[in-house]
Amino acid sequence: MRIGLFIPCYVDALYPKVGIAAYKLLKSLGLDVDYPEKQTCCGQPMGNAGFQDKALPLAVKFDELFSGYDYVVAPGASCAAYVRYFHPEIMKESKCTAAEKTTDIVEFLHDILKVKSLPAIFPHKVSVHNSCHGVRELGLSSPSERNVPQFNKIIDLLRLVKGIEIVEPERKDECCGFGGMFAIEEPAVSVRMGQDKLRRHIQTGAEYVTGPDSSCLMHLEGIAKKSGEHIKFIHVVQILAAGL
Repeated sequence: MRIGLFIPCYVDALYPKVGIAAYKLLKSLGLDVDYPEKQTCCGQPMGNAGFQDKALPLAVKFDELFSGYDYVVAPGASCAAYVRYFHPEIMKESKCTAAEKTTDIVEFLHDILKVKSLPAIFPHKVSVHNSCHGVRELGLSSPSERNVPQFNKIIDLLRLVKGIEIVEPERKDECCGFGGMFAIEEPAVSVRMGQDKLRRHIQTGAEYVTGPDSSCLMHLEGIAKKSGEHIKFIHVVQILAAGL
C-alpha cells in the first residue's frame, strides 16, 4: 500500500510537528509513505471565497502529484474534505483520480487500516473538538442534529492511548467560529463563537483540547492566549504518535 502524505498549507507553515507526527505514525504501522515535495495548496481558500477558477489549477496539480498512490492521507479534515468533494466538481472537464483516494488521517486509521492498538502514552485529560468538516462531510463523528446512533472515530482512536482521560464539551459539535474565510469576513461573530466554544472546553476541566483540524485549534488557541487562559491545544495525530 503506497501512501501519499498530503500536508495542508497551515500545517506546513504553522504546525510542522503535526506533519512530522503523521509521517512517523504511518511509518510505524509498516506503510510505504511518500511526501511529494512539490505539493501545493489544495485550493480550498480560493474555492471557499467563490473563485473556483483560481482553485482549478491547484486541483489539477494535486491530481497530477497524487493520482499514483493507493491512498492520499492528510492530517487535516477540512482540506481532505475539500479535495474529495470539490475537486471533482471543479475538474469536471478533466480526469480526477486522486480525490476519491483522499482521506483524513483519522478516517484512514479507523476505517481503512482498522487500527486496534497503539503504543502511545498520554497521561492527560483531553477535551475532544469535533470540526465541522469532519462531522458533516467526512463522518468522523455523528452530528447531534440527526437522530442516528452516536459514534466518534476520534474518540475510538484516543481510547487506544494509555493514560488518557477523554471528555467532550457541551454542544460537542457546534462550530468554533473559524470557518476559514468566515473568520476574516465576520471577525466579531467568529471571535464570539470561539469564546463560547472555548468556555465549554474549559468547563470540562481538560488540560488539552484536541481535534483533527489545526485550523480550528489555531483559532481557539489564539482566543485562549488573548484571554489569558492556560488550556493547551494539540492535534489528535500528535497524541496518537506520542512516544514514537
